Amino acid sequence: MSDKNEFTPAWYHQEAPAKSYRSILKWGSPTQWKAPNARLYKLMKETFDMTDGDFAQGKEMGLEAVEFDIPSRMGEATLNALREIVGADNVKTDNYTRLSVAYGKTMLDLMRLRKHIVENLPDAVVYPRDREDIIKLVRYCSQEKIPMYVYGGGSSVTRGLEPYKGGITLDMRPHFNKVIAFSENNQTITVEAGMSGPQLEKTLNDAVARFSAKRAYTCGHFPQSFEYSSVGGWVVTRGAGQNSSYYGKIEDIVISQEYVTPAGIIKSDEFPRNATGPSIDQIMMGSEGTFGILTHVTLRIFRYMPGNRQRFSFVFKDWQSGVNAAREVMQGEFGYPSVFRLSDPEETSVAFNMYGVAGTPIESLLNARGYKEGSRVLMLGFTDGEKHFGKNIKRQIKKIARQYGGMYTTGLVTKGWEHGRFTDPYLREDMGDYGLMIDTLECAVNWDNFMPVYEGVRAFCKSRPNTICMTHMSHFYPQGVNLYFIFEAKMSEIDEYLAYQSGIMDNIQKYGAAMSHHHGIGKMTAPWLEAQIGKNQMDIYRALKKHFDPDNIMNPGGTLGLDLPEHLKRDLISKKD
Repeated sequence: MSDKNEFTPAWYHQEAPAKSYRSILKWGSPTQWKAPNARLYKLMKETFDMTDGDFAQGKEMGLEAVEFDIPSRMGEATLNALREIVGADNVKTDNYTRLSVAYGKTMLDLMRLRKHIVENLPDAVVYPRDREDIIKLVRYCSQEKIPMYVYGGGSSVTRGLEPYKGGITLDMRPHFNKVIAFSENNQTITVEAGMSGPQLEKTLNDAVARFSAKRAYTCGHFPQSFEYSSVGGWVVTRGAGQNSSYYGKIEDIVISQEYVTPAGIIKSDEFPRNATGPSIDQIMMGSEGTFGILTHVTLRIFRYMPGNRQRFSFVFKDWQSGVNAAREVMQGEFGYPSVFRLSDPEETSVAFNMYGVAGTPIESLLNARGYKEGSRVLMLGFTDGEKHFGKNIKRQIKKIARQYGGMYTTGLVTKGWEHGRFTDPYLREDMGDYGLMIDTLECAVNWDNFMPVYEGVRAFCKSRPNTICMTHMSHFYPQGVNLYFIFEAKMSEIDEYLAYQSGIMDNIQKYGAAMSHHHGIGKMTAPWLEAQIGKNQMDIYRALKKHFDPDNIMNPGGTLGLDLPEHLKRDLISKKD
């Protein structure tokens, strides 16, 4: 802070103690942190009715060593059989290892770890070395009726990987992350499902040296969890990267896949398009491990041309003007920006504090021209691709923005966003130490029902006093968009959190949005799925499950609502079947 006498919370910016609960709940790098800056800290105190005294000492830090008495239920004969398949060093049953792959990164997961609540553990953690190991493991577990779960990057925010039924969790990170094939002629790469985002991107950026390629390439898929998520996780959840308006969601990037299922191996072809019946790729993508284990995936790749990037940002006087401009951009048929984001007034206010705009001459100029705090909205983004293509898109966006009263605020704001695009999740540790919750839910809408969903869900979020609810759109289409809600509150009790989260999802469904645009369904959102898509559609999922996995050993426990008890299902919307 600029004033040496101002209070600064004692943020815990130390590497977590080895084998502690905090080392599991910690996001990303063990030596990286992100504390709220001075302006955001002040906003938090004002909104949550807190004082510096509330930040004098953290609570429920999770610094204690992992300790619990829940022994593995797996017999020695079964463990020996697993060791025979993958090697003795690749089977673990100690408490810390089992807990480290049991939870993802939902706020519920972090709260449970802070409170030392341990549940739904695998009985063993197994590290497959190659495809043959996975084939043998599926065959053995199918024969012995042992539940199987998969841990890729661990960034799930839907309880998608939680091993409700015990059994084994396959941890793909140590070994299952190799390149299988690269074709510059086809512009494709085939990799093992455990490869991380940074591994894939570095491999493609280094294609000239690594594959004797003519040029460098990029994967084009950059979710906020990019640094700590896996290719397999992207595919099985139908994920989206922040550059999706240009490169597409993962289902637009996948060319083919291979799964090992109890019914056998499923492998799709590598043609860019065909008309040979319903798409196996589309059936398997989004199945979240309920049909089988994804082993290999072939992806489209794209020319890496960062020097051609064209950054832009605009501020509009109100939300409706920004929405209208964004829709016009996506329906203009001149090409799409790569990153494209529009923040509502509340998020814009927070963004100005985070990106260093608040209190600068830029903000003074905005105020003088009628772009007032509390109503103005921020649009930002950049283009990718061929140089003239990108320049034309930026020119057309400028033209549209002016028509809707947008003021150009240069590419500097976008650079501020880029600087933190993958690091914002680190805020959750520092805030959680002082009993503050920050979480997200997202959904998909078309332009016709955009405003009712936005207003209805936001009204519920704000019905709780002293709560921040920021909203933005970050994945755009000519026909609609995603809505991404970020809510922050003084809240550390699990029951209160779950009630609030359920209420938000109730309202997402009540106003007619899709329950997820890119996070997936997992076990968390599963109770709402059948009411959204209808019983007949759910029966198709059930029939596929019965074919691929008749003994329900693949990610059981409610994933996609496939073995969800009836009393847990939400029925806010009745669908015609």
